[in-house]
Amino acid sequence: MARDVQITFDCADPAGLAAFWAEALGYQVQGPPRGFESWEQALEAMGVPPERRNDASAAVDPEGSGPRLFFQRVPEGKQTKNRVHLDVRAAPGLEGDARMAALEAEAERLVSHGANRLQRYEPAPPLDAGHIMMADPEGNEFCLD
Repeated sequence: MARDVQITFDCADPAGLAAFWAEALGYQVQGPPRGFESWEQALEAMGVPPERRNDASAAVDPEGSGPRLFFQRVPEGKQTKNRVHLDVRAAPGLEGDARMAALEAEAERLVSHGANRLQRYEPAPPLDAGHIMMADPEGNEFCLD
């Protein structure tokens, strides 16, 4: 039996990183619990002090098929290269120049939302169709492929 997974990010700004990844993946920032119009209202009612209200956030697939992304605040910054990273399928079904043009357009869009472009890898047939290595606003590496 397959299991659902949640992908968890340690970070300094959970709300900011949740908003970035929601934009990058076509997700949405998870809404507040039922009965509350906003997270601020819910956290106030729960007695969470203001300085703790950005301790966690999440982004979810609006269609419910993709994994939930959870962002939790940690005191330390990112130290080294990720051992696991996300591959964002930004050019499905495309090949060659059309594929790389689509990846470039997506890279530019994500840079406008705070990502950093790290390196472009040219197609090397037959196994590598080309990709662009990126970093999210807190330096977590991911690939556009």
